[in-house]
Amino acid sequence: MTTAKDIMHTAAECIGEHETLDTAAKRMRELGVGALPICGDDDRLRGIVTDRDIVIKCVGAGHDPRTMAASDLAQGKPRTVTTDAGVEDVLALMEEHQIRRLPVIENHRFVGMISEADLARHLPAEAVGRCVAAICAQS
Repeated sequence: MTTAKDIMHTAAECIGEHETLDTAAKRMRELGVGALPICGDDDRLRGIVTDRDIVIKCVGAGHDPRTMAASDLAQGKPRTVTTDAGVEDVLALMEEHQIRRLPVIENHRFVGMISEADLARHLPAEAVGRCVAAICAQS
């Protein structure tokens, strides 16, 4: 059985919950990604910040990304999967909640990320197409 660990991107980096959003934006640019997990001092996942969050919820709302912390955008409990979750569970969760990026945890700590690109690299085209269509569908 293919698991989350088999398809996840292990080089995913966190932004610390106390780091500023301008630091997050610079790190996204350096890594060529549109989202970063927000991790606490204990390496536990606190949320995810996207480039869109920085623009809409920080800059667009009149806040300063040089002073606003990543934790200010960590709202609610992020959806996650464990490393041993089957790929069917990964797809179901991403489809149901229209999630483009899914953090992977092990022993309550962030260890990787699954994105639509990871799905495309590891899964049959039919499964990827169904998942992307569900993610992009209007609610």
